[in-house]
Amino acid sequence: MMPDALQPKSAIVYRAIGHVENSFDEPAAPYEIRAVESRIVLDPSLSEGLKGLDPGCQIMVIFHFHRSQGFELLQHPQGDRSRPRRGVFALRSPRRPNPIGVSVVDLVAVEGNVLRVRGLDAINGTPVLDLKPA
Repeated sequence: MMPDALQPKSAIVYRAIGHVENSFDEPAAPYEIRAVESRIVLDPSLSEGLKGLDPGCQIMVIFHFHRSQGFELLQHPQGDRSRPRRGVFALRSPRRPNPIGVSVVDLVAVEGNVLRVRGLDAINGTPVLDLKPA
């Protein structure tokens, strides 16, 4: 049962500005995903908005955990039942009331509408909602 505070009052709608491309089609340990270079492919009509982002800087990538379903307020960190449960807001779990993820990444390159980044913990196909300087 969903807590009263989460009952829909009015819809909040976002549209993806792009998506993630990398070699991870399934969730994996965050340290494994962050170690590879990922591509963020933006809608080409938004390319001008990348002006001022230079390789070597850090950016925040806000994304939607598109494969996450449901949540629990108390969870074992990284699903490890040997570790005590913690509150969802004390974890980076994708299983949250609003399945939104944020990663601070290193910008490797900007190639037209494609950003090459390191440190992103999102899998292939993940919808990207926004980018911000870190």
